[in-house]
Amino acid sequence: MRSRGYTMLAALMAALCVAACSSADANPPNWVPKPSFQGDGGGGGTGGSAVPGLPTPSAPSSSPGSGGSQTPGAPSPTPAEDPNVLAKGLASPVGLAMMPDGTAIVGERASGRILQVQPKPDQPVTVVKTLTGLDASGDGGLLDLALSPTYAEDRLIYAYITTPTDNRVVDFTMGGTPAPVLTGIPKGKTGNTGRLLFGIDGNLYIGTGDAGQPSLAANPTSLAGKVLLVNPVGAPVRAGRPVFTSGHHEVDGLCQSSTGPIFEAETNPAAPAKDEINVLAAGANYGWPAPRATSIAAAATAPAAKGDFGGCAVIGAQLYVTSRDGTDLLGAGLTATSSSTATSTVGALVSEQLTKYGRLRTVVAATDGALWLTTSNRDGEGAPVPADDRVIRIVPQLGGADSPV
Repeated sequence: MRSRGYTMLAALMAALCVAACSSADANPPNWVPKPSFQGDGGGGGTGGSAVPGLPTPSAPSSSPGSGGSQTPGAPSPTPAEDPNVLAKGLASPVGLAMMPDGTAIVGERASGRILQVQPKPDQPVTVVKTLTGLDASGDGGLLDLALSPTYAEDRLIYAYITTPTDNRVVDFTMGGTPAPVLTGIPKGKTGNTGRLLFGIDGNLYIGTGDAGQPSLAANPTSLAGKVLLVNPVGAPVRAGRPVFTSGHHEVDGLCQSSTGPIFEAETNPAAPAKDEINVLAAGANYGWPAPRATSIAAAATAPAAKGDFGGCAVIGAQLYVTSRDGTDLLGAGLTATSSSTATSTVGALVSEQLTKYGRLRTVVAATDGALWLTTSNRDGEGAPVPADDRVIRIVPQLGGADSPV
């Protein structure tokens, strides 16, 4: 009897187990996979649209053995991004202007888009305006940006652009239609370089290329291959003519020190210097295409393999110049001199060892002592990485975590 009772009890327990297991299969536990963070690549900002194609944060890893607990729904730690990179995935950024709030606007050469970039990494990059009707063939398009010296009152932004008929300077507000400031600058298949600088005198200095026709740079009646000088509404400042200096091949950068001299970074194939820094003097001819007068020697020339200048900026007594072919930032000390002379005030250009970003183009000094730069790795001559092209912010010579130089 006892053996038979044990047998019946075992059968009953087996039946209960089968029923319970069947119930468990029919009603699994109430769990879901850990959610992954997808990111949105933008949003927010000043009401513009988020830039498409910007990399989004990676989903968190759920692999065991990583140590510590993870809060459900939170991204897992990932390797830190480069803190100097403020924006990436841009299309040929060239013009850059600092805004009063510490952000910057950046122009894309071919698309005509103007982007607002924040001064910290991993912040939204937004499209705030698009300039249309551009001719971006060759090296034309949206080539530079500058803020009005009275931006707080008039909200005007200036742009150097290429149209189907000419190169020109226009101004506009973010919500307005561009209006011409200076038109009729010759355009060509190449040589459409353009740079803008509002000087400490409140006037607008405009650097132009030779439009692929070297003879225009020496022609006093042409606006090509010149640095032009006009007031903010486009009227000539000197003797009714807009030409300030002549004999330029490509004006790749214009910048000014607090003591007055205006420096010009130029790619110049003419002997004896191919890539040079000039201290501009009113009425001077800087030689292209003929050799320059010996009295107007270049203030500095590019070190070996550090040519193809892209832009210049001044912070205190230091001049900074970008090198596209040299994939570097160059620096030189300055000494004060009269702005009315072409005396050299620039020391030897030396590498700042900023080579990890590839070809550097525009460089602009911010009021906080930082430099903002754009890369030019997708211009057909660089070796782009997936993040290109980028906007970079560095604090030169401070040796802090934000500064690679």
